[in-house]
Amino acid sequence: MLGAIAGIFLAAASPALFDADGYRAASYRAPVDRDPAPATRLALAAAKDLRPGRDAMFIDALPLGRAAGQWVQTEPHDTIAGAIWRPEVGRPGVDPALWAGLRGAIAAWRRGHPGGPVVLFCRVDCWMGWNAARRLAREGVGDVYWLAEGVEGWRDSGGGLTPAKPQP
Repeated sequence: MLGAIAGIFLAAASPALFDADGYRAASYRAPVDRDPAPATRLALAAAKDLRPGRDAMFIDALPLGRAAGQWVQTEPHDTIAGAIWRPEVGRPGVDPALWAGLRGAIAAWRRGHPGGPVVLFCRVDCWMGWNAARRLAREGVGDVYWLAEGVEGWRDSGGGLTPAKPQP
């Protein structure tokens, strides 16, 4: 009986893993166990056939650290060469200004690359890229893909990385 009561209190104190819309809302560094439909998972081999920034827009959704109420880059971050880093766009309830910036960047890129794929990623076992890919596709952005293997998978398969700076 005490164990059941303790479980109820523990569940009440723990944040829900997913919000009402199905986006991961807590414990972002965990194995991803579902597709980001209506976005599509992109196999690493297929991603490696693309030239980031030329054939496809690659977007790194790795979050930033937080200090004194501000988002800050707390450590160096390397990303896929040719990708842009748009931190914090994978959180549920994403800041409207950050989301508008992401949507604007995609629209601008697609003016020069009509119908070009958009590939979102983070790290392996990270829900940020999954959340962002799913949200974009659910909002009607076409040809949105999620690279589950993230930066580590790209690097481990021989892909180049480059130091990243967060884009506003």
